[in-house]
Amino acid sequence: MIAAPGFWWNTKPSLRAVALSPAALAWGAIAARRIAGKGWDCGVPVICVGNFVAGGAGKTPVAIAVAEIARRLGMAPFLLSRGHGGKSGATPVLVDPARHSARDVGDEPLLLARTAPVIVSADRRAGARAATEAGATVIIMDDGLQNPSLRKTLAIAVIDAEVGIGNAMCIPSGPLRAPMAAQWPLVDALVTMGEGDPGRALSRWATGLGKPAFAAQLTPDNAIAAAMRGKKVMAFAGIGRPEKFFATLKDVGADLAGWRSFADHHNFTEAELTALTREASALDATLVTTEKDAARLPPGFAAHAFPVRAAFADPSGFEALLAQALRG
Repeated sequence: MIAAPGFWWNTKPSLRAVALSPAALAWGAIAARRIAGKGWDCGVPVICVGNFVAGGAGKTPVAIAVAEIARRLGMAPFLLSRGHGGKSGATPVLVDPARHSARDVGDEPLLLARTAPVIVSADRRAGARAATEAGATVIIMDDGLQNPSLRKTLAIAVIDAEVGIGNAMCIPSGPLRAPMAAQWPLVDALVTMGEGDPGRALSRWATGLGKPAFAAQLTPDNAIAAAMRGKKVMAFAGIGRPEKFFATLKDVGADLAGWRSFADHHNFTEAELTALTREASALDATLVTTEKDAARLPPGFAAHAFPVRAAFADPSGFEALLAQALRG
């Protein structure tokens, strides 16, 4: 997968963004028409955790948090994913971490499967049907805000607070998957991940539209964070914004001796992994990566995974929103 262009995240459109604006206008018009469908009612509540923009923002940790809350409320959650980067097609596949790899079903479904059953399907209706037949009483979509195939009980948009919606232009001029005027009506609540003025501005926009906004952080596992303190590490990541991962390692006190960035969902080659191992050895450092990247590594590769989870500033308020949707 190609990394998102840096000019997307400028506050004001760059000359390159302006030059691409005719294509962006066409993209936005097509996307706005496509996402306006009502969707099919699959018979159980559907909670969608999506994003206004292309790229990562922390959707998967939020989807995991939603599944955990649903289970506490007595529901039987199934997670539904397109399985980005995997080989699965329209035919639904129930993820089995014991026999499926990231090349089969994608990296995020393997992480999700640690919390609840996961169905991977490019055809969301077929996936929802398979989930309900398997006993799901609630379906949680990891991504799919712009997919109109299913009727959503609650749609949550997750945004990286540091960059927000960038220059507020559609692909290819900017990161938006569709114009904000077409996307806001799809959204019931906003989650801003991390800190930053762009996130605060979006929160004010959401509340002005009558939509609740929740602040959250990606927090590391306490025991693993403590083990990293003072440890010399060589970090690598193929996520939406690898620099956030490197900053987190520094924040917990790791000695970041080196780092390498790759595109989101990057499939590591043998040559790349050999080079990483050699560089870490030359630095006398331990290789560390994200959980999502670790899911794409070959068995036995010597790298430590650094797990994070979504921590909400108002966890009771977020849970009350979900409880209302699930029981309502």
